[in-house]
Amino acid sequence: MKEPAVTDAPSEQNQARDTPADDALIAELLPLALEAARRAGALLRDGRPDDLAVAATKSSPVDVVTEMDIAAEKLITGYLAEHRPDDGFLGEEGASSVGGSGVRWVIDPLDGTVNYLYGLPTWAVSIAAERDGETLVGVVGIPMRDETFRAVRGGGAFLNDRPIRCRPAPPLERALVSTGFNYVATVRTHQAEIAQRLIPRLRDIRRGGSAAADLSDVAAGRLDGFYERGLHPWDLAAGDLIAREAGALTGGRPGTRPGWDLTVAATPGVFEPLQTLLEEYGAWHD
Repeated sequence: MKEPAVTDAPSEQNQARDTPADDALIAELLPLALEAARRAGALLRDGRPDDLAVAATKSSPVDVVTEMDIAAEKLITGYLAEHRPDDGFLGEEGASSVGGSGVRWVIDPLDGTVNYLYGLPTWAVSIAAERDGETLVGVVGIPMRDETFRAVRGGGAFLNDRPIRCRPAPPLERALVSTGFNYVATVRTHQAEIAQRLIPRLRDIRRGGSAAADLSDVAAGRLDGFYERGLHPWDLAAGDLIAREAGALTGGRPGTRPGWDLTVAATPGVFEPLQTLLEEYGAWHD
C-alpha cells in the first residue's frame, strides 16, 4: 500500500523568521500540546487495564488498535477542540477534519501500541501542530520514562526543561542506528534483509518499536540515526521537528522529505552516508 509523503516535515532546517503573529500562535499552541500529551499519557499509564483488549486490526492481524488508543485520541482531540474549535485534525485512529483556522493537529495517541499491549515501556504520545504544511510545534511524551520532548520551529528542542542536541557525528562504522519494521510479513522480510546488509557497516542496529521515541532519542543524542519505511504523518510529524531543532538532519530518499517511502534522521555526518546506503540497498520499496 502506497501512502502520500508527509507534507509537514521539510528535509532541511527551516530558516524562515517568524513574525510576531507567528510567535503568538506558537506560544498559544505549545502549552495546549503539552497539556494534551500529559493528560493522554496519564490516561494510558494509569488507566491500562490488566485485561487490555484489542479493539481492531489495521494493516495485518499483528498490527493492532487497543481500546486505549481510541480513548487517548478522543481525549486529545476533545481537549484541543475545546480550546481551539476551528482547528483541523489528522489522527491515527480516525480523527480527520479540515478546520477553518489554517492550523491542523497531527496526532498519534499511542505510538508503539504493540509495546503497550505487552507491557513494554517504549510507547509515546505524539502531537504536532502544523500550518500551511509546516510543523510549528511538536511534543512527544514517553510516560514510562517520565520524559516529555518538545520543540517549536526555530526555538530549539528540549527534554523536559533541558535543552538537547544530537550527538557529534561518529564515522558511520561507529554509528548506533535504530529502525522499525512493518507489520505486513512480506514487507518486514525485505526490511530485515536491508538491516542485515547494514549491520556490518554500523556499530549496531536497535529496534525500539516507536518511531516518535526513536526520533526523539536521535535529538537527545542517544542514537546516531534512525530510518524506517512506511511511516504515516502522525508517526513522524512531532519527532521530526524535535530532531531537526536538536541539530539533526532529516529527509526521505535523496532530495525528498520524510514520508511513507522512507524516513531518515541522523546527526550531521551520519545522515548522508546512511541515506546513500539505504538508497543503494533499496530500502524505499517493498
